[in-house]
Amino acid sequence: MFITNRSLPRRTVLRGLGVTLSLPFLDSMMPARALGAAALPPTRFVAIEMVHGAAGCAPSGRARNLWSPAQTGRDFAITPTLKPLERLRDYLTVISNTALHNAMSLVPDEDGPMADHARSSAVFLTAAHPRRTEGDDLSSGPSLDQLVAQTVGHETRLSSMQLCIEENGLTGGCGHGYSCAYTHTISWASPSQPLPMESSPRRIFERIVSSQTSAQDRPGSAGRSASVLDAVPAPVASLKRRMGAADRARISEYLEEVRSLEKRIQAVEERNAAVPRALADAPLSVPDSFDEHVDLMFDLQLLALKSDVTRVLSFKMGLDRSQRLYPESGVTTPFHALSHHREADDRIEEFARLNQYHVGKVARFLHRMRDSVDGGGNLLDHALVLYGSPMGDSHIHEHRFLPLFLAGKAGGAVRGNQHIACPVDTPMANVLLSVAQRLNVPIDCIGDSTGTVSL
Repeated sequence: MFITNRSLPRRTVLRGLGVTLSLPFLDSMMPARALGAAALPPTRFVAIEMVHGAAGCAPSGRARNLWSPAQTGRDFAITPTLKPLERLRDYLTVISNTALHNAMSLVPDEDGPMADHARSSAVFLTAAHPRRTEGDDLSSGPSLDQLVAQTVGHETRLSSMQLCIEENGLTGGCGHGYSCAYTHTISWASPSQPLPMESSPRRIFERIVSSQTSAQDRPGSAGRSASVLDAVPAPVASLKRRMGAADRARISEYLEEVRSLEKRIQAVEERNAAVPRALADAPLSVPDSFDEHVDLMFDLQLLALKSDVTRVLSFKMGLDRSQRLYPESGVTTPFHALSHHREADDRIEEFARLNQYHVGKVARFLHRMRDSVDGGGNLLDHALVLYGSPMGDSHIHEHRFLPLFLAGKAGGAVRGNQHIACPVDTPMANVLLSVAQRLNVPIDCIGDSTGTVSL
């Protein structure tokens, strides 16, 4: 470890023509006399929504413990859907039996075709009941990610980032008189301010490296191989001369990671520009393959967290009514059709395999976080990731028995390796409030919360 009394500032960046590249946490950013909280890396928060419930939340799925473990406490058995998380159990907190009452129809005129689909995502991080409107008089939120961003966002270049896989606008109607704003984002800066979510890996990469040129002007975006790193060789050399061997190696590894991500994006753009696309209306850098797209999006989030560009991320992995196929999962039935499993055992089992596949994509991200050095630990030691759905039994559009887990230790604020079985119909808002308090957000209520959960 190379530590001096004159440490490198945490906000040190590499600047070049049109590019500002933030750095990962380095030994030389930690002063020798730093003690306690001053020496600890910051805590990050990531919220991930996978829409439309899980097989393990239907009655037969609950009876077979497809999602929630049979045992509570620390000695729980990993369930079939959560099996990709088995090697991460020390970081895992499974929470069962919660509900989002405010995603339901509370008065008769709110109950109608597509109403639950239209409201669902808006309630995931807000636990607030959306006003039925297709106009500008929206009401939902604020969301948990934005409450965290309001607390820590001033410490980073971007207060938060919002990402998605299936991008759609926030205007127009998306079912039974509800605005598409309620359907197409999970992030709300205020009750009336939904935040758009970004599906383009190119645009996200450009934000992380703070490029001052547009994506279409960036060398490489139309098939050329130039790199943003071409702008910073002199600053890199100057910085390395001030560092110990471990930090020099880490900087080299980090720059290789940046370049690898950039090359993957360039390869997608070149491929999509050359052949007819399945996703004809998607941005050029969006792969037709969900598997490739979601891995890119998670790796971009990892880069944003490592470089401390932001400490708050929200990621929407799908849309309720999507009929997308996921061939890498081994499941051949379109998503929405399969989610309406009619409580049939064979369909439940098939949907469970698809749920496990989605959890597996998150597990890949979590493993990479755990393998990323961060101060005296790793990124997962110093982060909290919330994954779940605002629906439980998708076949009947029920917002009870929600699939939900946390991963990470939030700098020691969350124990991990536990299954918490709440009383049935405990507001999921209680979990949101508990997470907020572990992240030092100064609130005592969110949505319809009635208390907290011991994490």
